[in-house]
Amino acid sequence: FSLYGCPVLVVGGAAVAGGTGTFYYVEGELRTDYYFAVPAVWSAVEKTIADMKGRDVEPDKQADGGKIVAVINDEKVTFRFKYKDKDLTTLGIRVGLVGNETASKMLPDRVADNLVKKN
Repeated sequence: FSLYGCPVLVVGGAAVAGGTGTFYYVEGELRTDYYFAVPAVWSAVEKTIADMKGRDVEPDKQADGGKIVAVINDEKVTFRFKYKDKDLTTLGIRVGLVGNETASKMLPDRVADNLVKKN
């Protein structure tokens, strides 16, 4: 899984993605908070998937968030959305079946870039 051209800044062991704050890796899933409502984050993830030529996209919207599953660079990627507050959404990203921390860390910046471009 290679996502070239997407730098991640590592500060004291915690990676910081543009505009998202810190994120953490738990049970194979990278989680970060975005200070945007779920629909805005959802749209940014859809744009990210399209930009990366994702295929086999399966959206599943729920009242409190939902998930989008797609295949990017021949890897299954799951994006989980969780409503935390009106303008606060937690996004979990899992690459592969058990998770790939390095590959997962490449995606929050891309999502954040699409949030900034949209707003």
